[in-house]
Amino acid sequence: MILKIDKDIELRQLKFSDAKDIFETIDSQRNYLGKWLPFVESTKSITDSEMYVNSVINADADHFEYVFTIRYCGHFAGIIGFKDTDKVNRKTEIGYWLSEKYQKKGIMTKSVDILCNFAFKALNINKIQIKCAVGNIPSSNIPKRLNFILEGIERDGELLSGSHFVDLEIYSKLKSDCRRRTNKN
Repeated sequence: MILKIDKDIELRQLKFSDAKDIFETIDSQRNYLGKWLPFVESTKSITDSEMYVNSVINADADHFEYVFTIRYCGHFAGIIGFKDTDKVNRKTEIGYWLSEKYQKKGIMTKSVDILCNFAFKALNINKIQIKCAVGNIPSSNIPKRLNFILEGIERDGELLSGSHFVDLEIYSKLKSDCRRRTNKN
């Protein structure tokens, strides 16, 4: 599955061959990505990325999550996808990361927006959350730009490298928020 965003950006459903791009990006940007992403420290070889991709694409139906590579002008730029989806209560979380060289181009804001539309329309999700480490301004600016609501702070919500806990800002958007916004325009 491919979700076309614009002439330069597309989301392509994760496939096994993406493991190489994922590992090479993580390995070449350990300091940059590792500041906020706990999995960077444990991604030591391409086998680790292959195991991650395998776990996503071969998940059983009850645990399947849509995860996409972000492609900018045909090149791997990052990852975006759903996690911890609760099908009964029709809610999910969006997680994402972007290579340093693709920052400040609007790629992630557009990608999250498209993924929200996909969740609300195609998957009948009612609530989407985004969790960002307190202090990770580039990440928290995404839900702010997209009119998510700050629900609160989860204390010591994530363990980063070096056994350092960080608080998480919890943002959410409801399907009805989109309808209200459309009705106002």
